[in-house]
Amino acid sequence: MATKNELSDFLESVERRAFKQTAYAVRDEHVALDIVQDAMMKLTEKYADRPVTEFPMLFQRILQNTMRDFWRRQKVRNVWTSLFSSFSVMGEDGEESDPLEVLTSANQDARDEPEAQLEQRQTMALIEDALYKLPRRQREAFVMRYWENMDVAETAAAMGCSQGSVKTHCSRAVRAMANTLEKHGLVDKILANHRLVKKGVNDEA
Repeated sequence: MATKNELSDFLESVERRAFKQTAYAVRDEHVALDIVQDAMMKLTEKYADRPVTEFPMLFQRILQNTMRDFWRRQKVRNVWTSLFSSFSVMGEDGEESDPLEVLTSANQDARDEPEAQLEQRQTMALIEDALYKLPRRQREAFVMRYWENMDVAETAAAMGCSQGSVKTHCSRAVRAMANTLEKHGLVDKILANHRLVKKGVNDEA
């Protein structure tokens, strides 16, 4: 079992290298710092009782998993934002909202609870189901643009069509998927949560 000093020495020895590795991967120093600190906290909280010789392998695995979580959240954010932009999800004050943030902020204290995790999985299942029901060309365009982060020109080249066709496919895909989510009441929930979040901010002011 490692001592507190051994754990502290290990974290100090790997912090700089881990930061450089992560910053190169995510191309954002602020995000990289958050990811490294998160990985270090996870190692401390879950594996502090392990022998010090196991720390390098454990930390690298935690760091890689934390980076993968970041990329997955970024992709999910891109998809959700593109979908809900078709509804112009805004507050009464006209301020735009990030749908992903709104979905979690109203229940911030419970976001790690099993119920909250189940709700998020169900929401993603709805999005995936709506995606797979799209016509093939619409699905291809949507995935390339909003999941793979390809621009219009890259998507058009990959699909062998014009840029105008890519825009048309994406527009139709967004409308179809957004309509599906609206039928399941998800948009109403986002608007309701937005009001709760704004009310909480105003009450604190």
